[in-house]
Amino acid sequence: MAYGSRLAATMTRRLGRECVYTPSARLALYLALRRWCRPGARVLMSPVNDDVILFVVLAAGCRPVQAPVSVWDGNIDPAAVPESTWRDVDAVLTTNLYGVPDRVLELRRRCEQLGIPLIEDAAHAIGTHVDGRPIGTFGTAAAFSLSKHVAGMAGGFLAVEDARTRRELELLRDDLLTPRSLRDDLNVTLRPLARSGVRTLHLVRPVWRTMERLGLLERDAFRMDLHARRLTASARSAPSLSAYEPWVRVDLHGFRVRHGALVRGQLTARMAGLDGDLTRRRAGVTLLSGTAWASDALRDRVAHDGPLPLFRVPLLVNGRDALLERMVDHGMVCGYVYDPPLDDYAGAEFVEPSPDPWAARWFASHVLPADPLSARRAIGALTRERAGAARPVRPAPVKDASPPAPLGQ
Repeated sequence: MAYGSRLAATMTRRLGRECVYTPSARLALYLALRRWCRPGARVLMSPVNDDVILFVVLAAGCRPVQAPVSVWDGNIDPAAVPESTWRDVDAVLTTNLYGVPDRVLELRRRCEQLGIPLIEDAAHAIGTHVDGRPIGTFGTAAAFSLSKHVAGMAGGFLAVEDARTRRELELLRDDLLTPRSLRDDLNVTLRPLARSGVRTLHLVRPVWRTMERLGLLERDAFRMDLHARRLTASARSAPSLSAYEPWVRVDLHGFRVRHGALVRGQLTARMAGLDGDLTRRRAGVTLLSGTAWASDALRDRVAHDGPLPLFRVPLLVNGRDALLERMVDHGMVCGYVYDPPLDDYAGAEFVEPSPDPWAARWFASHVLPADPLSARRAIGALTRERAGAARPVRPAPVKDASPPAPLGQ
């Protein structure tokens, strides 16, 4: 029996697609890129994305091509991608940022016309549907994360179209797994319980501030340090997950550890509560989408399709950075901020910059990702802070404007 086959079967029943179990979504995404993209392939993706995903793409030996995005949700705007770019890319990677679905119908049509794979990053989007179909069933493959919606701190899936491909990917996965230890299993099993205890006892603020003072957080800012010289040297080994492991492992050191029955049993139990989790998220999205900080696009989507079971609700606020800091004093840590966009963060050496970066820069600097499971607390905190709602206004073009220097140089 293949590793994690019982968990994979559960996800297969949910999606109607063959699934490969992986210790993390980032390993699932790496498997997809290695399977469908040759070394040197150009992958179109949103610059409003986790830096870890950038490093996964680089580890697979691919060239990240940054797409223009919608200013309302940070996902790829297919209509804004130049025709010259479409003709020159080898694959498309979606984001489904915070669970808001990408324009998958348009992206799939484009990919079919060009004969290139559409790879869905569905880590934020379990339970999200478009046109009556779940996200993760539109592309050639889709990566999912259990650490998001069921707070498992481990576990992911790669959904594919047929059993033969699944078996091929299971073999590739097994070659990439590292041996487990009891310490690894206990860490993954106990961390969710510890996190739940901190929240239940209202200790978020003192615990977070203590971790900051002791230097226990792997990121001093929204982005990790780039370490450009080391990154350049690693490119000589690509495709290679090991060469890029210092970047890919950040915030999840066991991303390719072969966890044992203890971890998989916990994940099985947590998946049994997934539908309840999605229901609670929809209720929180209903509340947050009715606030002044929700974008018109989000309100329209909720009115038309009903509330989505979002991982985070993208609220648009003025003075976002200061607000995030003050939210900790209200007992709320709002993570998953992807600022600056990847082309500003990494520079042209590592990515092909977007031809129109304004929307990504505006969205990334104004979005406050609110947890729908804590909707009432978030609304109360933002109300007490008198947070101002932000709306995009495109500035007049400035000649000879250049992007900020990459971080970590």
